[in-house]
Amino acid sequence: MKKTSQKKAAKPASKKPWGGRFAQRTDRRVEAFTESVSFDRRLAACDVRGSIAHAEMLGAKGVISKSDGRKIASGLRSVLREIEAGEFKFDPALEDVHMNVEAALTRKIGAAGGRLHTARSRNDQVATAVRLWLREEIDRIREGLMGLRRALVGQAEAGVDFVMPGYTHLQRAQPVSFAHHLLAYSQMFRRDGERLEDARKRVNILPLGSGALAGTGHAIDRRMVARKLGFDSVAENSMDAVSDRDFAIEFAAAASVSIMHLSRLGEEIVLWASGEFGFVELPDAFSTGSSLMPQKRNPDVAEIVRGKSGRVYGDLVALLTLMKGLPLAYNRDMQEDKEPLFDAADTLAACLDVMAPLIAAMRPNAERMAEAAEGGYMTATDLADAMVLRGVPFREAHEAVGRAVRLAAGKGIPLVRLTNADLLEADKRLDAADLRATELARSLSSRTSEGGSSKRSVLRQIKREKKRLGL
Repeated sequence: MKKTSQKKAAKPASKKPWGGRFAQRTDRRVEAFTESVSFDRRLAACDVRGSIAHAEMLGAKGVISKSDGRKIASGLRSVLREIEAGEFKFDPALEDVHMNVEAALTRKIGAAGGRLHTARSRNDQVATAVRLWLREEIDRIREGLMGLRRALVGQAEAGVDFVMPGYTHLQRAQPVSFAHHLLAYSQMFRRDGERLEDARKRVNILPLGSGALAGTGHAIDRRMVARKLGFDSVAENSMDAVSDRDFAIEFAAAASVSIMHLSRLGEEIVLWASGEFGFVELPDAFSTGSSLMPQKRNPDVAEIVRGKSGRVYGDLVALLTLMKGLPLAYNRDMQEDKEPLFDAADTLAACLDVMAPLIAAMRPNAERMAEAAEGGYMTATDLADAMVLRGVPFREAHEAVGRAVRLAAGKGIPLVRLTNADLLEADKRLDAADLRATELARSLSSRTSEGGSSKRSVLRQIKREKKRLGL
């Protein structure tokens, strides 16, 4: 009985990388519940690149033989070609992308493949693959932000002379140019790119070589691996290296801010394309119709972008909640970091990909904008400023002009048509000459402060943005 027991114990229970410790096979329900290859397979190419650098370092440092190092690297390049061609076969029974790659390598090159995992753990391996993947995604998203900014600047350059209402509280406030309004969004997306650029610095730190949590006793060279993979530095603490997901949370936070800006822009487009505003017309290629009402042109793209913001916010909250109670170092909970991270990157990239051509293709209606800009007494502040230039304290001028607006609104006329008697009734310090300040063109041209809405200021903004965008 004792010999039989020893014989059974010596036989692996499964092809798991940790199967030697276990006498029973994993329950199929547990396998289905714990596998991650169904979603982490998208890390495959990054995982292989990290493994190639690791194998080359092991061979160079004599941790494994140089011939095994070369054989492993060559086999991995063959696996990478299969992955990039979409021909690689993933086996869910192998749990994750890392074991799928290692198993494929061993089938190709034999026993030498088993030496690849020397001086590393899946803990530092996965952290490396995720960082490599996210680094590429950040670069892709930053380029998407640049594309959207180019579209905004292009429309701004064409719309420098289009006058429209500027709003606060969604009430007409002061006249601005269409260009000035669009350039505000270009500034938002510029900051988004800067946030991602800054976050990338903390993504670009190599965890590989940290082992499961305590480092390794093998004479490895982590900085060699970092150079091969393009990392700026190596993680300084092995426990932090394998358990840190700050970089993923920081990315999701930056993505949340960016998609919030996209949602705001989407809301503006929905409003502008409505019959009540009519400031822009969306091309057929970026509009949809109604299954019931033949006349409808719906701004579905802008609406869906607006709605997608909730997904990315949810991804951020999921990552924060995932990590909030985890002790050091790695915990299996952290397998759940990938799907929200993938979703945040995919969602933001998709929104940028569709919003840039939408902005570039929309057709402004300058006449409707100008018509709207004529209403709402939006140049009342200019009338108050004219009084201030003659020495009237602003608060007193504000009150006087408020009375003038009330008189004009009661008569249904613009401020410029108030009579001398009306002005005297509102405030004896009001002068008919001041009414010239209420002309739209004069109002716009007067906003000469840096960053203001005068044409000269807007043209300076466009010039700076074009230089930043390489236009």
